[in-house]
Amino acid sequence: MQLPVTPPASILITGCSSGIGYRTARHLQDLGYHVIATARSAADIAWLEGEFNAIQLDLADPKSIETAVPLILKKSHHRLAAVFHNGAFGLPGALEDISRDALRYQFETNVFGTHDLNRRLIAHFKEQGHGRIIFNSSVLGFAAMAYRGAYNMSKYAIEGMADTLRLELHGTGISVVLIEPGPIESRFRANAYAAFQQWVDPSNSYHRQQYEGMIVRLKKEGAAAPFTLPAEAVAKVVEQALVSRFPSARYRVTLPTKLFWWLKRLLPTRWLDTALRKAGGGGKR
Repeated sequence: MQLPVTPPASILITGCSSGIGYRTARHLQDLGYHVIATARSAADIAWLEGEFNAIQLDLADPKSIETAVPLILKKSHHRLAAVFHNGAFGLPGALEDISRDALRYQFETNVFGTHDLNRRLIAHFKEQGHGRIIFNSSVLGFAAMAYRGAYNMSKYAIEGMADTLRLELHGTGISVVLIEPGPIESRFRANAYAAFQQWVDPSNSYHRQQYEGMIVRLKKEGAAAPFTLPAEAVAKVVEQALVSRFPSARYRVTLPTKLFWWLKRLLPTRWLDTALRKAGGGGKR
């Protein structure tokens, strides 16, 4: 039987150093939930410990996950009620410029680490007879845009992971939910630009002209896309996914996400591609 998750239940949230993760942790803790917040760096954990029960967790490091899970369960008194898989980043660049190592770097955090952590938590949820697994996906988890290929692929994989788990965990008391935000205020672009500088050499790329515009957008202060919402918008949707007795399989947060969901259903692929090229900066040279 699926049960709503109400305060003071323990909730694990990954990727809490900023943006959606931090604001969701703050929002749920203000509601009375016991939040266990994770971040990759020791420096972020140092200040997070002033606000939350915080644990260092690097999703790209299997040993970090193995070490963190017993601590998470201990801090929840072995009554962890839900997890919000939010930890992720974006590696921008044309797919032909993304090396195998770069793609592995993207997937280690966004997919492999998330899966590793999740499978360990499923064992706990099954033992206690209930749990709620919430994945932070993206509009790019169902509508791909140019120059975001590695991130598109990782979020499509998360969508497939969640859809499969929803079928496999039917009848266990464990609910599986996808959040599809769209443009949200965060440090996502700054982190993406850092990843681009680390992994992509634009100097000899066929796409160097497009990269010039992309870099301007990544370095822009404030909202870079119309209808951008504050991170609190996602936090409130996560709350809804927790308190609902029978949560929806998907929650779409922003207007662009809702719009492209309908466009994908209604438009021929060629027309949808045109819309996505314009929206994502992948038009003609």
